[in-house]
Amino acid sequence: MRRFILLSTALAGFALPAAADEIAVLGWGGAYTVSQVEAYHKPFTAKTGTTVVSVDTDNPATPIKAQVESGNVTTDVASVEYADAVRLCDEGLLEQIDPAMLAPAPDGSPATDDFLPGSIADCFVATDVFSTVMAYDKSKFAEGAAPAKLADFFDLEKFPGKRGMRKSAKVNLEMALLADGVPAAEVYDLLGTPEGIDRAFKKLDTIKDQIVWWEAGAQPPQLLADGEVAMTIAYNGRIFNAAISENKPFEIVWDGQVYEFEGWVIPKGAPNLEKAKEFVTFSTGSEPLANAAEWISYGPPRKSSAPLVGMYQDGKTEMGPHLPTSPENMSNALASDYEFWVDRDTELNERFNAWLAS
Repeated sequence: MRRFILLSTALAGFALPAAADEIAVLGWGGAYTVSQVEAYHKPFTAKTGTTVVSVDTDNPATPIKAQVESGNVTTDVASVEYADAVRLCDEGLLEQIDPAMLAPAPDGSPATDDFLPGSIADCFVATDVFSTVMAYDKSKFAEGAAPAKLADFFDLEKFPGKRGMRKSAKVNLEMALLADGVPAAEVYDLLGTPEGIDRAFKKLDTIKDQIVWWEAGAQPPQLLADGEVAMTIAYNGRIFNAAISENKPFEIVWDGQVYEFEGWVIPKGAPNLEKAKEFVTFSTGSEPLANAAEWISYGPPRKSSAPLVGMYQDGKTEMGPHLPTSPENMSNALASDYEFWVDRDTELNERFNAWLAS
């Protein structure tokens, strides 16, 4: 049996060149990588004998672009956000993925009928539905006086203290408008106008001097644990893991969640292309996707996976209520518009960076 290797690195996320009997998989680290290791990597190694070398980085899209453009591709498969997958695909930096290669559902129906709408693209196959949410430490608030809606994140008078936010325009602008009372269905139409952009930044201005910026997904739970922030924007899976696995008194506010797909891409020129495709096919099967949701609270993108999701690894926590896709968590939820961000990412991040520096 070949062994599984987990390699965490503070470097740019570049893997060592994979040998013929192994593949290099680039991921985000933390609880997210653990879920993939347990649900995908280890079972794939057990089935095929192929070693999986897992490398962590803050955002796999960045080193993938650098590797392909430099002609030094050392990664076979990478986990990226939907908008990044579309952008990289449009730039010719990714291999095409034929949906016909994906495993059918248990009842024999084709994968294209089983995956949720929008979860398969030319160069991308979703592995999960994750959400960016607001979270806080319950121990820091009196009973009945805790934040309960996204607007509370921007209310420094009622809820004083530092706020944690990802250092990026994406999601922050959407949440600013949601908190300012814009209906979810109208957010992107408004954000596509100069007036909407101004309104979002004006809302962010109200808490700017209280924001602690983070860049890696593991940081928000640590900011809460250290008491550096009163509440933070975070990935729901990270907060779930801290609360359930580490017994932290953290609570998620689902109001105003921004959810999106994340999944696999294969860099153009992947050194082990056929094995990379084999891994993508295996890991996006109904059962592996359901198993991943038992390790981290991200919803599986296949309909057939939902009834297969059981208990969390602690053996006592039902995962259903903790998934972004659960109906009770979808009130005032916003689906991230990847087309919007493919078109506007550069422009809005330039505006965001100028706002940071001002």
